[in-house]
Amino acid sequence: MSDAEDDYVAGDVNTIDDEVDDYEDDDVNDASDADRALSATAVLEFIAKSLAEDPNAVAIEVTERQGKVILSLSVGPNDMGRIIGRRGRTAQAIRALVGAAGARDGVTTSVDIVD
Repeated sequence: MSDAEDDYVAGDVNTIDDEVDDYEDDDVNDASDADRALSATAVLEFIAKSLAEDPNAVAIEVTERQGKVILSLSVGPNDMGRIIGRRGRTAQAIRALVGAAGARDGVTTSVDIVD
């Protein structure tokens, strides 16, 4: 039986080194939740512009309140019904998708549809 020390190669991924690299990313810790909700904002913008007749009228305002990222969506008056949908089903689906994208970014999101 061979000795385990004989097979050691410095930097080998299958061995444990005594030195541990300390990785710190200060930018992630210092960024506000609103800055980290980029995926959620992009998803909301894509969906809203895809549904709207007038994609140029789509505007999203990002604010932070009580540890949540609030995405306020405003669309043209003719597109309000398309965004909300029958019995609010489209709006509910939009909120679910944006919530999943926000969770991927590590933030809790809420979508407000503003008229």
